Amino acid sequence: MRGFGDLEAAIMQHMWGVAEPVTVRDVHTALTAERPLAYTTVLTVMDKLFRKGWLQRERDGKAHRYAVVITREQYGAGLMREALSDSGDREVALLDFVRQMTLEEAVALRAALDTFERKISGR
Repeated sequence: MRGFGDLEAAIMQHMWGVAEPVTVRDVHTALTAERPLAYTTVLTVMDKLFRKGWLQRERDGKAHRYAVVITREQYGAGLMREALSDSGDREVALLDFVRQMTLEEAVALRAALDTFERKISGR
């Protein structure tokens, strides 16, 4: 799993923020409020995101409606997993990661680990 390019990231941020499947026109309209983009550029990038498996689409008349395949959180977890796998010494990488956490992040990590431990132990 590799990170998104700039426009891919902008499109995915928008897609994660909408509740219903949207058209390329909807995304283009939303993104051009921040920066000028050609409709065909947005269309091409959304098609690439579809072919990479990040978006799904359904035909809606002459257009397609797109929706995300994974959540923002699942994407972030995948990036963290890849970074950990590429780190060489996982224990050192995890310790460095934990040292950089805020107290709130450490509390959230402990809660996630506790939940995971209960799940795998059957408690």
